[in-house]
This record gives sequence, structure tokens and C-alpha cells, in this order.
Amino acid sequence: MKTVIQITGNVRHSITLDPGIWIFDDRRIDLDSFFTQDYVEKDELEEYKKAIGKHWSREIMEGATFPPTLETERQFEESKDITGTYGIYLHHFLKNAEPSKDATTITFITEANEDISYPIQMADEIILKYSIDGKPIREDGPVHVLLKDGSNQDQPIKNVIGVDIA
Repeated sequence: MKTVIQITGNVRHSITLDPGIWIFDDRRIDLDSFFTQDYVEKDELEEYKKAIGKHWSREIMEGATFPPTLETERQFEESKDITGTYGIYLHHFLKNAEPSKDATTITFITEANEDISYPIQMADEIILKYSIDGKPIREDGPVHVLLKDGSNQDQPIKNVIGVDIA
């Protein structure tokens, strides 16, 4: 099994993706809640403003000292981050690959040489699931391809070894 995926084809830049490091990516999606609740996309700027405001308020209330609970809170948040089931939208990576204006399809190539294609307009609807319970997908990975509407949640595309843009 390969641990990296390449985006190739009708793109300006062929790129190699390593799903093993996405656990630290702020653009990740918590799939444990994504398909079960009304998921709301996070506005990164708004999240940043809230975090800065929270930090500012804490310093005003407690001073610039670091209370003993601060490290425990941080450890809890970090453990929560790396024990979940996560995915990331494919379109984040397609922006960097820069598909040609005349590109029409996204094809996922699997180890069994099965090609599954979608119109390129669906790029915003495709999620790459890269971890289950905080662990990378190794057995039939490195990613599973899911659709945003959850229609293939029980039957994701597995054993993906490449993405071809045509």
C-alpha cells in the first residue's frame, strides 16, 4: 500500500499528498460529527478572532500568569484532536495543483486499477477521509473518498493511489 497520493493530469502543478501529516491541518473536518449533525463550516478568521478574544479576556481576569489548569486544558484539547476520525476537502489541494480551465473530470485511481470519475464541478463535495479514531488508514488507505452528502459513507472509495484530472 502506498502512503502518498499524487494529483496529476491536466494540472499546472503535479503535487504529492501525504495524508499522514493532515492530522495537524487546521482545515480538517471532524467526521464523527460531520455526518450526524448539522455541520457548519468554520470561518478561519472568525475562529482566530474568538481565540484571541478568549486569550485577552483570560489575561485581563487572571493576569499574565499561567494558572496550573492551563496545561491540563491544552493537553485535553490536543488529545481530543488526535483521537478523532478526520477528513479534509479535496478542493484545498486542487487549488494548489491548478487544474486547466478545460479540465472536466476528477478520476480516483485505486490499487485494483478501478477508475472512479466525477465531474470536476463536484470538487467541493469530495472529502478525503484520512484517519479513523486518531490512527492513519493503513489497511485500505491511505484515504477513503467520501461525498459531502454522505451517500457513499458506508461504501467509500478505498485503496486510492492517485488522482487524475482530465
